[in-house]
Amino acid sequence: MIGQRIKLAFLSLAAIAIGHPATAQDMSFDAYIQLVTAKARAEGVSEPTIRRMTSGLTPNQRVIELDRGQPGTPTRTGYPALQPYLNTHVNPTRIARGRDMYASTRGLHSRIESQYGVPVPMLMAIWGHETNYGGYKGNFDLARSLATLAWEGRRRELFEGELIALFKVADKGYDRSDLVGSWAGAFGNPQFLPSVYLRLATDGDGDGRADIFNNRADTLASIARYFKDAGWREGQPWGVRASVPDGFNWAAVESKAVSPVCSRVHERHSQWKPVAEWRQLGVQPQESLPASTMTSLFQPDGPGTRAWLLTANYRVILEYNCSNYYAMSVGLLADEIAP
Repeated sequence: MIGQRIKLAFLSLAAIAIGHPATAQDMSFDAYIQLVTAKARAEGVSEPTIRRMTSGLTPNQRVIELDRGQPGTPTRTGYPALQPYLNTHVNPTRIARGRDMYASTRGLHSRIESQYGVPVPMLMAIWGHETNYGGYKGNFDLARSLATLAWEGRRRELFEGELIALFKVADKGYDRSDLVGSWAGAFGNPQFLPSVYLRLATDGDGDGRADIFNNRADTLASIARYFKDAGWREGQPWGVRASVPDGFNWAAVESKAVSPVCSRVHERHSQWKPVAEWRQLGVQPQESLPASTMTSLFQPDGPGTRAWLLTANYRVILEYNCSNYYAMSVGLLADEIAP
C-alpha cells in the first residue's frame, strides 16, 4: 500500500512537470515542495542549500491573505489625488535622512555616477522610498513566503521562479536567517526580488560579495545598475515643472496609445512631443531643457494644479514600480536630496 501511494504521488508530480500545473487544492504543500526542489536540483542548486532552505517549511496563511487582499485593476475613471501621497512620502523627515545619507556616502558618489550615469540623489530616493534607507526591510522568511505563494497557485509561475532563484541566492553563501524581507519576496535595502538580485546585484566595493542587506556601496551600485539596465539616459532629468496656460486643450494632446502593461498608469500621460513644440502650445518648462528633448505632459491633480514635463527617465522609475504615485514621489524626493 505504501509503495502504491508513492507511485501515485510520483505520477502526479510527473504530470505536473510535463505541463499540467496543479492548484493548491490539487496537491499538498509537502508534495509541491518536493516538486520545486527537484526543479532546483536540475538547475544546479546544491543539496545542502535545498535542505536548509526547505527544512520545516509550512504554508504561511498571513501571506496568502495579504496576496489575496491586493487590489485588482480598478474600474472607476477617477484617481486619488497625488498631493496627499506626496505629503506622506516626500516629507521633511525622509528628505533630511536622505540628505544625511547622501553626505555620509559622498566618497562613493563619483565612482558610481561615472560607471552608471545615474545621479546618486535618485539612488537615494529609491532607497528611501523602499526601506527608509534601510530602516525597515521586512521580517518575513522569504523561503516560506515564496513557497506559500507558489503553492497557493494564483501566480504560480512567477513565484515558483522566484523561489528557485532564492535558492540560488542562498547557494552564494547566505544563511536562511539572512534571507528575510517583504511578504511578496523582495529583500534588502533596494527590495530586489531574488531573480533581480541574480541578474543585477552588484559588488560596489570590490570585496567579492553583492551585499544589498547592509553594504551601502553594494546597495547604491545595485540600484544604479538596475536603472542603467532599464535605459536611464545620463544627463537628463526625470522631469521638470511646467506651467500650463488657462483653457489648455487637453483633448488635442491626449495619447491614443494603449500600453500593454500598466495601462492605467500610462493613460494619464499626454502624447510625446519635443520641448520646442510644447512651448508653441503655451506649455513652459520651469527649468532648462533642450528644445529637442521628447517629453510627455502630466498634470495629475487636474487643471490649475502642478504639472510636469516628463522625460524618458521617468519611464525608468516606473520600471522599478509601475505607479505614478511612486514614480513622482521618487523623482521629487531625489530633487530634494540633491545638494
